[in-house]
Amino acid sequence: MKTSTPSSSIEDYVKVIYSFTEWQDKPITSTQLAQRLGVANSSVSEMVRKLKDQGLVLHKPYSAITLTQEGMRLALSMVRRHRLIETYLVQDLGYSWDEVHDEAELLEHAVSDTFIERMAARLGNPTRDPHGDPIPSADGTVQMPLAHRMSELDEGHTGRITRISDENPELLRYLAAEEIDLDSDVEVMGRKPFGGALVVRIASAGRSRDFDLADEVTSALWVQSEEVHPGCRMAGSG
Repeated sequence: MKTSTPSSSIEDYVKVIYSFTEWQDKPITSTQLAQRLGVANSSVSEMVRKLKDQGLVLHKPYSAITLTQEGMRLALSMVRRHRLIETYLVQDLGYSWDEVHDEAELLEHAVSDTFIERMAARLGNPTRDPHGDPIPSADGTVQMPLAHRMSELDEGHTGRITRISDENPELLRYLAAEEIDLDSDVEVMGRKPFGGALVVRIASAGRSRDFDLADEVTSALWVQSEEVHPGCRMAGSG
C-alpha cells in the first residue's frame, strides 16, 4: 500500500522513460534521460537510484533504464493525465496544438484523479490526443496503432498520418500552416537525388498536394498503412 504520493520529479521521470520507448523498442539511457529532462547527468544518476530504491525502475551501472510493473502503472497514469489535459485545452479552450505541451506539464501534477476522470467523461473518453498519441484508459490499457515513421517508407507506400511528434512546436506550426494534420492521406512519390527531400503527396482540407519534406519533418510523422487491429499494451507490460 502506498504510504506517500510520488513527487512531481518522480512522476516526470517515469513519464519520460515510458514516452521514450512508446514508439520504439530501444530503452532509454541515463544520458538520453538527462537530455530529455534538461538536467545534469549527475542529477539523473541520483534520481535513478531513488527510483530503483522505490521499485519503479530496473537499472544496472552503464545499462539502459526500464520501468518495473509499478513504474509502468505510474507512468501510464501520468501519460493519461498529460494527454487528456492537452486534448481538453485544444477542444474546449481553443489552444493550438503547439501550445498545449507546456501547459499540460504544469497542470498534470496539480489536478486530482476525480478531475481527470470527469474531464475524460466530458471529452467522451478520447483514445488519442491532438498529436495522435494514444491516451491510456483508466485501467492502464493502451491502444497502439500499427504505424511507421514516414522517413522509413518506400516509394509507392500509401496510408494516413496517425501520429505527429510534439517535440518541436515550430514544426507543429509549419504543419498547421501547410494543413498537414492527423488522418491526412499520404502517398510516398520518391526521394530527390543525392539524399534529398522525400516527395510525398498529401491529401488534406479537400485537396491533394505534393510536398518536398526534409528528414526532420518525415521523422516526426507516423503513417498507418491500413486498417488493422491495433496493438494493446497493459500496465506492467514492457
